[in-house]
Amino acid sequence: MTRVERRAQLLAIARDLFAGEGFHHVSMDDIADRAEVSKPVLYRHFPSKLDLYLAVVDAQGADLLAAVERAVAPIEAGPVVRGAGRDVVAAIVQAYLAFVGVAGESSTLLFESDVTHDAQVRGRVDHANAEATRRIAEVLVQVTGRTPADGDVLAAALVATAQGAATFWLRHRDEQGADRVVDLVSDLAWRGVAGLVRPDFAYEDA
Repeated sequence: MTRVERRAQLLAIARDLFAGEGFHHVSMDDIADRAEVSKPVLYRHFPSKLDLYLAVVDAQGADLLAAVERAVAPIEAGPVVRGAGRDVVAAIVQAYLAFVGVAGESSTLLFESDVTHDAQVRGRVDHANAEATRRIAEVLVQVTGRTPADGDVLAAALVATAQGAATFWLRHRDEQGADRVVDLVSDLAWRGVAGLVRPDFAYEDA
């Protein structure tokens, strides 16, 4: 393997082990054994288990932010047509469900990390969630005309709702399909957001 390929392999293995067993129950020996590499090889890529864990959290955060960026892009690109608002809310909810659908239990590394008492980990986890919230807040301010401070509160509430729904779906996906969850949560969230859209918001009628 190239160095880049080896690093990607080690991150994937570590992600699965951390998600399944928790940070404190996984050793560097476990990761090296699963990857079939020596510990010196593992340490050349990641000087410590915490460094490896932080790299995994960063990768998860980047995946989530990419999903959120795709969700908010239609509003920022314009023109905005009537009905697009709910579509964007649905896209945000779908972004979180898609993230947990791909990440599986490893999504808990971003949502429910078992190392959150560590300042470095907490900072990385908070950064990913804060960036997602910030991007959504920018769009909400644009369409509601509310202050940036109000947008931050609204975005945090929407993110918490989407994240909670995604985590619920991850644990109960056999009982509810993803599309149904997106529809239900989008209806709930959009009814609230729709009441805040500023009267002079410019639409292009379709």
